[in-house]
Formats: sequence, structure tokens, C-alpha cells
Amino acid sequence: MTIRTARPADALSIALVHLKSWRTTYWGILPDDFLRCLRLEPREHFWVARLRTQEPRECVIVAEDASKGVIGFASAGPQREDIFGYQGELYAIYLLAEHQQQGVGRALFKAVSSELVSRNFDSMMLWVLEANPACKFYQAMGGTPFTTKRVSFGGMEFTEVAYGWKELRAA
Repeated sequence: MTIRTARPADALSIALVHLKSWRTTYWGILPDDFLRCLRLEPREHFWVARLRTQEPRECVIVAEDASKGVIGFASAGPQREDIFGYQGELYAIYLLAEHQQQGVGRALFKAVSSELVSRNFDSMMLWVLEANPACKFYQAMGGTPFTTKRVSFGGMEFTEVAYGWKELRAA
């Protein structure tokens, strides 16, 4: 497995991981109809644009298997809401279900954290659905829950939890 910076040519692979991960991670959490309606094309367009026009303080990292291609990704950059005193934000970290529990998520997390440190971020936070099993992963990686907010998916309300790392170099 290789952990590397994403390239524009990775957009479709990242979009596939993004779509498949949402469907496996959030099945039984988010409304089934909402997950069934997710489409690859809009996600691919998003990732094409993101990788072509990436801001200097943002990063997208992929985990690539030699025979299977991109199996996971993480993206991060400046905090989008500029609240709570955290500089950076982990926007997304997704991994195909069959590659979870093998250290790939940990490797992506460490790589994206290192990238943020290299861009002079001292701290990082993220938002995650409260019912997402990944909350245990974020806690294992040293994240501390510090606030919640309500969000809507498919016409239903859910709680998101913010996890933070005040000392990103130690993460």
C-alpha cells in the first residue's frame, strides 16, 4: 500500500471510494432513499474541480493498493467555520469497507495531519455523525469531542459531533 498526494487523475477513483463509503458507513444511519439517490457523476465533478483548483493550504491524500488502486482518501485544510479556536479541519476521511481495520485509516490520518503541520497548522478538528462507528477511531487517534450541531440529510435531522486535536504535532 502507498500513501501519496492525490492527483487530478485520481478524481474518479476518489469519487468511487467516497460514494461506496457513504453507502456502507451510513446504511442504517441515514435514510435508505437518500443513500440510494447518491450518484457518482456529481462526486466525480466535485473531485475533478477540487484537485485542479486546490488551495495551497489544502491537501488530499490517497491510500493506493498496488492491485486495486485507490482504496481510501483523506482531505483537509483551513477550518471552514473559523470557530472553536482550531486552525485546520479534516474535511473527509473514507476507506472502502474491505480495507478497514488494517491500519490504512491510521496511515491516512497521520499523513493528512503531517501535511497540515507542514502548512503551519497547529490544531485540527472534524465533524462526524454521532451514530458513525468511526467516532471510536477518532477517539483512538486522540481526538476529544467538544461540541455538537444538528444537520439534515434526506429530510431528517441528525447530530454531528466535533472532535479536536489541540496539538496536531502530537496526533
